[in-house]
Amino acid sequence: MAIKSSTHATNPPLSPRLFPLSKSCGLWVDQIPPVQQSSRYGNTSYRTWHERLTENVESLMLRFLPDDLKPSTVEIISYFTERFGNSSRIDYGTGHETNFAAWLYCLARMGIIKEEDYHAVVARVFVKYLELMKKLQLIYWLEPAGSHGVWGLDDYHLLPFIFGSSQLIDHNEYMYLSCIQFVKKVKKGPFAEHSPLLNDISGVPNWNKVNTGMLKMYKAEVLEKVPIMQHFLFGWLIK
Repeated sequence: MAIKSSTHATNPPLSPRLFPLSKSCGLWVDQIPPVQQSSRYGNTSYRTWHERLTENVESLMLRFLPDDLKPSTVEIISYFTERFGNSSRIDYGTGHETNFAAWLYCLARMGIIKEEDYHAVVARVFVKYLELMKKLQLIYWLEPAGSHGVWGLDDYHLLPFIFGSSQLIDHNEYMYLSCIQFVKKVKKGPFAEHSPLLNDISGVPNWNKVNTGMLKMYKAEVLEKVPIMQHFLFGWLIK
């Protein structure tokens, strides 16, 4: 399959074409309420939601793929589906989040995402994905996959801290601060006790250093972790 980025120059802007994906998935959450159960984490209604995702994922991909790239669904469907967590364990973590980054990377490899889209990919598409994941985490109480407890940044995410600290270098938008706000919403007690790592980071003298540290942490704690990468899929787009 050839990569023909130039043939898609007349397509409308990227982010509006990808917004319906998160909207559809979010509507299914409203249609599939959590069941009453004794355990707090791992509401089994999430499996019903994930099953609906699996049934509809191909049609979701075909909505924005040009005809010559539609065969690529065989590869990108896996990254799109895995980015929402594991339906058997009813959990979600940075490995699943990395599948979202992989899905975006594939779109860039195919020329659907262009360099001029990069800001919108973070500030619009990724933010919508983050909002949906927070909804899934709160409604179905997904188990944190691979959480480091109090010695992690967040029970579920790492990428928004990378993007957010990068934004704060130039004081653009405040994704990082919204991550802190969400942590304080779901965890009780003094911030320094339940999130000591994030509390310590607040003392770093500038955001460049924070961002560099976040990138190093992502490489060490996600990309170089065997329990995460042993499940990662590789193919034509990501070899």
